[in-house]
Amino acid sequence: MDPPGPAGPSTAAGGDAQQHQVQPLAQAQPQQVAPPAPPQQLSRYESQKRRDWNTFLQYLRNHRPPLTLARCSGAHVIEFLKYLDQFGKTKVHAAECAYFGQPSPPAPCPCPLRQAWGSLDALIGRLRAAYEESGHPPESNPFAARAVRIYLREVRDAQAKARGIPYEKKNRKRKQPAPTTGPGEASSSSAAAAAARDAAAASGGGGSSGGSAAAAVGAAPTTGQAGGSGSTTAAAAAPASTSRV
Repeated sequence: MDPPGPAGPSTAAGGDAQQHQVQPLAQAQPQQVAPPAPPQQLSRYESQKRRDWNTFLQYLRNHRPPLTLARCSGAHVIEFLKYLDQFGKTKVHAAECAYFGQPSPPAPCPCPLRQAWGSLDALIGRLRAAYEESGHPPESNPFAARAVRIYLREVRDAQAKARGIPYEKKNRKRKQPAPTTGPGEASSSSAAAAAARDAAAASGGGGSSGGSAAAAVGAAPTTGQAGGSGSTTAAAAAPASTSRV
């Protein structure tokens, strides 16, 4: 038999074809990609604070002349609060209005609408926090200026008189703890109760001890009769000695 010859080109081509067929299968497998983390949802307070901060920055850009945040002062903050009054929804009666000081007027009046004091106070609190969170020092915070605090106090008092709704500061009532008896008080009360019991026993024990002594004296003659005349003489002498004592 003739020895087998070298593999022909058809066999080599077949092997290459199988390799080419396997490679696309490995490449066709999809790569698993981790899904992106969902964005963190801001709280209602944080969202409102961001909107208020953007509104104030827009107000500074529209200011005439344009005003930068570094040059902003408490007076500019008060101007911003007065600017917001045109968007208010709270009826504030003027001093010459017939419904001045009435919390529930029976008819409408031409008095303007203003921003409520509570809304302005909350707004200043959010802007003060946003100013410091943006990297500015607290010492230069225009929202914490004394002039702004005085303005808010004046707005509060004026609206309270105009609307007939006095401002009442809410005081948090502290819960008073229930009285507890300490170990020292418990021991002293126990000692007092024990002393009272001893005193009662002492007052009642005098009568009982006297009765016991009388019973022993009465029983002595009986014992003497059983034991002899000497015992009777000793028993008879016992009361005499007792009476001398």
